[in-house]
Amino acid sequence: VQLEESGGGLVQAGGSLRLSCTASGRIFGNFAMGWFRQSAGREREFVAAIKFGSGGAAHADSVQGRFTISRDGDKNTVNLQMNDLKPEDTAVYYCAAGSIKFLRVKNQYDYWGRGTQVTVSS
Repeated sequence: VQLEESGGGLVQAGGSLRLSCTASGRIFGNFAMGWFRQSAGREREFVAAIKFGSGGAAHADSVQGRFTISRDGDKNTVNLQMNDLKPEDTAVYYCAAGSIKFLRVKNQYDYWGRGTQVTVSS
């Protein structure tokens, strides 16, 4: 499975951005896709993820109500709509995928994108 990310960039606080990630290759049972982020000096942290089978999604508390993850119909593409962005959202955002039981657990994800930079200015 290969992941291709798009979106990201520079935005002022309060603005919006959308990240997209498309998976290619064989999609298998319990497949899920999600986003993690990593800022300087910090560990990579869970942002949001969605299961392809059930459509169930999860969002980190820090982004709840501001970010929304969704799947693009039946495509192997997920979108992360990010609204009301804050300077603390600045990070490299990584798309991740795999056969996932617990969406928030980083070690469950086997496939990772290269990352896309999101910078929020104050």
